[in-house]
Amino acid sequence: MNTLVIVTHPNLEASRVNSAWLEELRKHNDITVHELYEAYPDENIDVAKEQALIEAHDRIIFQYPLYWYSSPMLLKKWFDSVLQYGWAYGPNGSKTAGKEFGAAISTYGSEASYQPSGSSRSTLAELLRPVEATTRFISGEYLPHFAVSDVSNLTDERLAQSTADYIKHIRAAQPVTVA
Repeated sequence: MNTLVIVTHPNLEASRVNSAWLEELRKHNDITVHELYEAYPDENIDVAKEQALIEAHDRIIFQYPLYWYSSPMLLKKWFDSVLQYGWAYGPNGSKTAGKEFGAAISTYGSEASYQPSGSSRSTLAELLRPVEATTRFISGEYLPHFAVSDVSNLTDERLAQSTADYIKHIRAAQPVTVA
């Protein structure tokens, strides 16, 4: 299975976790890495190029830091621009059908803060519902998310483990079935 990882971090150099993940991803020939902020510093997305990338891959992972309980602005713009009527959904919109989509996120908050009783009052799965709903709307298969929390307190050992676990997740995650 060929995988595309769309990395969307507006300040990647400052992110220890996302930089480490990116460095590891680049070591694997079966994983294509695509950095949105590097590709589009002016935020003018080449829709045809992005659609061709999606068409060429079976599994697409959106890697980003959780910002205000959502994705960075450029990823939202990517969704709005690339997943077009007639291409991803609607009449003849079948280019994303059957493809697998997932999210790999880093959070500043602790795991405990992403619980119903935590400060966010929501789980990460709940906060990622828009990605899941979008995936299902475009007839894709939704993968369980991968996350590392409390990144400001991440030890070198935990960072190394998360990097290894991320690669395993990319290769082995199975779509979430809807009851």
